[in-house]
Amino acid sequence: MPSAEFTAKAEAVQNLTTRPDDGELLKLYALYKQTTVGDNTTAKPGIFDLKGKYKWQAWKDIEGTSQEDAEQQYIEFATELIAKYSS
Repeated sequence: MPSAEFTAKAEAVQNLTTRPDDGELLKLYALYKQTTVGDNTTAKPGIFDLKGKYKWQAWKDIEGTSQEDAEQQYIEFATELIAKYSS
C-alpha cells in the first residue's frame, strides 16, 4: 500500500505548471506502476501502439525492483521534478 507521501507527490506531479519531458514522464510512470502493481506481467502492446510500447518498456526495464524501493525512488524523483518545474 503506497504511503501518504507517495500519494501526495503523485498528486503534486499531476499539477505541475510545466510538463516534464518524455523521458522524465516515462520514468515517473514506470516507478508509479512498479510501486502500485509490482513487476510488469502484461502483454507487450502491438506494433502500432508506440506510446504504449514506450510505457510498457520503461516499466519492464525496472522489473525486479521491490515496490518499497520503487516508491522511495518515485518520491525522490518527483521531489526533483517539483523543484525543477514548479513556478
